[in-house]
Amino acid sequence: MSATASVAIAVIGGSGLYRLFDDPERIDLQTPYGSPSDAVTIGELAGRRVAFLPRHGEGHRLAPHRINARANIWALARLGVRAIVSSSAVGAVDPALRPGDLVLPSQLIDRTWGRADTYFDDDVQHLPAADPFDPELRRLAAAALRAAGESPVDGVTSVVVQGPRFSTRAESRWFRAAGAQIVNMTQYPEAVLAAELGVGLVALSFVTDIDADIDAERDGAATGDGADAELVLRRMAQAAPRIRAAIAAIVAAIPDDYAGRRLLPAAAIDAVLAR
Repeated sequence: MSATASVAIAVIGGSGLYRLFDDPERIDLQTPYGSPSDAVTIGELAGRRVAFLPRHGEGHRLAPHRINARANIWALARLGVRAIVSSSAVGAVDPALRPGDLVLPSQLIDRTWGRADTYFDDDVQHLPAADPFDPELRRLAAAALRAAGESPVDGVTSVVVQGPRFSTRAESRWFRAAGAQIVNMTQYPEAVLAAELGVGLVALSFVTDIDADIDAERDGAATGDGADAELVLRRMAQAAPRIRAAIAAIVAAIPDDYAGRRLLPAAAIDAVLAR
């Protein structure tokens, strides 16, 4: 890695967001945990030098359960990244949320299995995870989005499912009863891995659907908003300019002196990044 590659802010692109810059610097990184989802590209966004990584790889070639989140986050942290804006498509399980809403989760419920979700398999470190998404970055993001004319729904709970299949209606009812408001396939372990390495992460989520068309049970008729892959990708493509503008607003709001959040000992984090 060249010295010129160092960058403090990164964007992880979710479904439908596979490129962010027209003529970027490209960096192919290998990590102790294998290959990231794709090459990291570096360019300018909102007057800031920003790294970009498509979570699913360009062209959406990686299923949610096959994403190497450990490699992705390690690669960004090794570049010097202290703040990550992570975009994703989500389904709504809260009837107050509708397709087209922008939401900023503050909590998550993990319903995944088998995913590598820590850098500390040997040198055990117990991460305080009460706030899996960085509260400071979330507050900055909410204010930036409001200033940009958006009405983000702040502080929601996300349930993260294994994927790649979508939920059954019974599961959606269960998630709603448990207090979840949105459902997603990738926010875990991404958020906790960033926290382990002292990197702040804010999740910008775009509601594409009503999970499992759960409202149809209440209303007695299909809404046409139930989750399916074609619908999710089409709505993400339609919303791409809005999502890019939202990301740019958040990036612009991150202070130059933002230093991440240190939840584990500095020596333990440094040891991981030195591997």
